[in-house]
Amino acid sequence: MATIAVLGGGYAGLRTVKRLMHDKVDAHIVLVNNHPYHYESTQLHEVAAGTKTSADITFDIREAVDHRVDVVIDTVVSIDRENKRVILEHGEPLAYDYLVNALGFESETFGVKGVKEHSLSFTDIDSAVAVHEHIERTLANYATSHDENDLHIVVCGAGFTGIELLGELVHQVPRWTKQYGLPEGGMRIICVEAGKKILPMLPEDLSTWAVDFLTKHGVEMHPGTAITEVKPGVVIGGDLEFHANTVIWTTGVRGSHVINDSGYDQKRNRVVVGEDLAVEGHPGEFLIGDVSAVPDASSGRLYPTTAQIAIAQADAAAANVAALIDGRPTQPFVFKSVGTVCSLGPHEGVASIDMLGHWKLKGHKVSLVKKLVNDRSVLELAHVKEMLASN
Repeated sequence: MATIAVLGGGYAGLRTVKRLMHDKVDAHIVLVNNHPYHYESTQLHEVAAGTKTSADITFDIREAVDHRVDVVIDTVVSIDRENKRVILEHGEPLAYDYLVNALGFESETFGVKGVKEHSLSFTDIDSAVAVHEHIERTLANYATSHDENDLHIVVCGAGFTGIELLGELVHQVPRWTKQYGLPEGGMRIICVEAGKKILPMLPEDLSTWAVDFLTKHGVEMHPGTAITEVKPGVVIGGDLEFHANTVIWTTGVRGSHVINDSGYDQKRNRVVVGEDLAVEGHPGEFLIGDVSAVPDASSGRLYPTTAQIAIAQADAAAANVAALIDGRPTQPFVFKSVGTVCSLGPHEGVASIDMLGHWKLKGHKVSLVKKLVNDRSVLELAHVKEMLASN
């Protein structure tokens, strides 16, 4: 019996396993993940801001998959592609016949000096919790330090994650002000972004509404300001300096370092895959999610890496693995986005939905859409009880 190794228990990896089991693929399936739980990575910013706890966005992987799937809790060190083995940090090498690599993302510094040493980022549960704890600790410290920089938060980057984080932070300001006895209006939340346009993936009226919402709630937006260095308590962008004792880096992500360590032809730890998501020259090896770069056949541009496309890739990769096992030809990956939902705290947001027509939404109604999207992903990846437990 063939062995299918699936690396990573995020959206793409877990969805692949569930699809393989649903389609009753005749193979031994092994899922490798470095934690015993799955976390909703699209909600990490809520944990970082403290509007949700880690328990709110996690569930046990073993309870979510079929008992016939072997779940290995270990860290992938590298992939010996020549000999078809996954090298693990603690366990014996895992031999495979087919590989679905969905190892996920890491923070991208773009080579900016001081980022690693003097800023915080969140790419998993532990780092998101660390950001939250740092914010709370720094705000509490103001009572004795009287250092106004304890009340300042600089968010570096106004991409999707940065904007959603800002929405959660402004929601928390009234609570923090009351809890820590802070001066009214004393907190400053500053966003520094190299690009001149915020949320370019959304229609202009929605991106404008989102920026207006944040500025009305006190966020100081600085688009068109490329960050050149981060020093202790200072973010430098050209001739400007932004002082804060909490600096959060959200400028972008790259794929897992395992990609580079395993000798792939890659850029930012992403590999351009074939139309069926397989690696060139390795027909039984599929890369999906944040470690893959998938060209859009109609435009030639690469698709953005999102949870939505990761789940669609997982379905395609699982179907193509099954096809290879059955001796059938693989099929090209086809993707059509159903839209974009951007939350601005627990109760507001903007959304552009392409389903049963085109819908542009803003305000309170978007929070319901966001909840439905989150619940649907949990429902598809796990079971109803995890969805209910998260409410």
